[in-house]
Amino acid sequence: MTGAETEDDIPLGERKTVTDFCYLLDKSKQLFNGLRDLPQYGHKQWQSYFGRTFDVYTKLWKFQQQHRQVLDSRYGLKRWQIGEVASKIGQLYYHYYLRTSETSYLNEAFSFYSAIRQRSYYFQVNKEDRPELVVKKLRYYARYIVVCLLLNKMDLVKVLVKELSEEIEDYTQRFNTEDQLEWNLVLQEVAAFVEADPIVVLNDNNSVVVTSNRLQEGNVPPLEQGMVVGQLVLADALIIGNCNNQVKFSELTIDMFRMLQALEREPVNLATQTSKQGTLEPNEKPAKRENPHKYLLYKPTFSQLFTFLSASFKELPANSVLLVYLSATGVFPTGHSDYEGPYDFGGVLTNTNRDVVNGETVQKRNQAQKEMHCLHPGDLFPFTRKPLFVIVDSSNSKAYKHFTNLFGQPLVCLLSPTVYPKSVQDQSQRGSLFTLFLYSPLLAFSSVCGLNSVHRGLWERAQEFLLKVYRDIGQMITRSRTIDQAFLQFFGDEFLRLLLIRFVFCSAALRLHKLFRESKSFPESYPELPKQDTVESSLLQKHILELATMLDVQNLFWDDPLEAY
Repeated sequence: MTGAETEDDIPLGERKTVTDFCYLLDKSKQLFNGLRDLPQYGHKQWQSYFGRTFDVYTKLWKFQQQHRQVLDSRYGLKRWQIGEVASKIGQLYYHYYLRTSETSYLNEAFSFYSAIRQRSYYFQVNKEDRPELVVKKLRYYARYIVVCLLLNKMDLVKVLVKELSEEIEDYTQRFNTEDQLEWNLVLQEVAAFVEADPIVVLNDNNSVVVTSNRLQEGNVPPLEQGMVVGQLVLADALIIGNCNNQVKFSELTIDMFRMLQALEREPVNLATQTSKQGTLEPNEKPAKRENPHKYLLYKPTFSQLFTFLSASFKELPANSVLLVYLSATGVFPTGHSDYEGPYDFGGVLTNTNRDVVNGETVQKRNQAQKEMHCLHPGDLFPFTRKPLFVIVDSSNSKAYKHFTNLFGQPLVCLLSPTVYPKSVQDQSQRGSLFTLFLYSPLLAFSSVCGLNSVHRGLWERAQEFLLKVYRDIGQMITRSRTIDQAFLQFFGDEFLRLLLIRFVFCSAALRLHKLFRESKSFPESYPELPKQDTVESSLLQKHILELATMLDVQNLFWDDPLEAY
């Protein structure tokens, strides 16, 4: 209420408007704060709570639009408060994306974050002597950048990073705060993330072309008529990142970021289909679930990892596949035992920070004991009771070669090289070459050939050529008489089909590359692929040499495939 005006001077209708607004605002904050108490795993528990939260924010947003004049004059509504409501709605949509893996919700989050900037909702914050309000603005920028990264809006990311940098500078000069280093680290992380791709695609005027690597119509080889493959569908995926010193931003390593996109279709913009920007349609959901559900786990402890695995396993529908992607530092066995079982080869690192025994982390152990903070192959055995597709990108990926299919369910493990040539190893901070091949084979192929940029016309011709190569690899897999049936059982799902094809392409390309000499530098799989039919096929080798010639890097590959072995 303004000035000397008493409550009695305000018309009853306007007083009710302010009261209703305060109620909705308090209710929305209460519900929003409750979101963090919901379990992070499980598909069902969160939905009704999210729905209620969306409903209240829908009402609040429309209410402030309809009664803006009264709220301005009687409540003293400030533009940053409207911005905060819009920012919370953006966060809701982003979390809806994380919970459902529906990329369409990223567009919804983007439309609200974009409106905040276009309408300068946070502009006045800098004039107020309240550091906590400026922090709200900085956090909004960080969240907006994450959504733009996921939507591949790289040009806008660069603009936002510049604006955020100026905001941080202004904030640290005006308020002598302790979080200056923290915010500068955010800037460094996002700058490194943007620069992580080893190759840029250039237009004729040398401007950078943004390419998308999500699944699109036409980039998955269709199944041949009459081809007998499994009807399994990829329903759930755990994407785990625990690599030391890898580029990261907001609990996403670059490997996790690439793999999550390899498991998504190109997003459809719901806002353009249904409503104008800035209006809420929280119940407008895609008719069909396009993408497998994903859990993104950054540096999880063993307990957390096992909990999420168990939740996914429990809720996996019939005829569905669980995918586990591990990008993590290798843990190697210390001792040597006479009997070599599934806990004797080491595995990949899990986080030790929060795993404590009797209040303190265990430092010393007997040589005969196994590493506790490690996901051993044996830890995955219980989950092979249902179809399981495992990808391990680690310096100890070979530990997962020693798998045993105890229950006869479809099971495949794709395993990264464990040793890379020095020139490739030096780039590992910017993401693993193996994951890069699974995400964008042409990006990885160009990178391993030392290219820094490719012109758009050549890039598009090479991509077109790769589609033909993919079709041929698909036929090699399905026509092989000696291939393990597990590969065919997974081949009916488009995401898994593309991953298998890219894996074969990666294996064949590295075998022909002159820098990759050791067998440890080649990917492996469990069960093993029949090499002559796939990764050492003469037709595939011919294709790889053609691609190398197209990119003018044929001197890096063996002309005669026999020289490669």
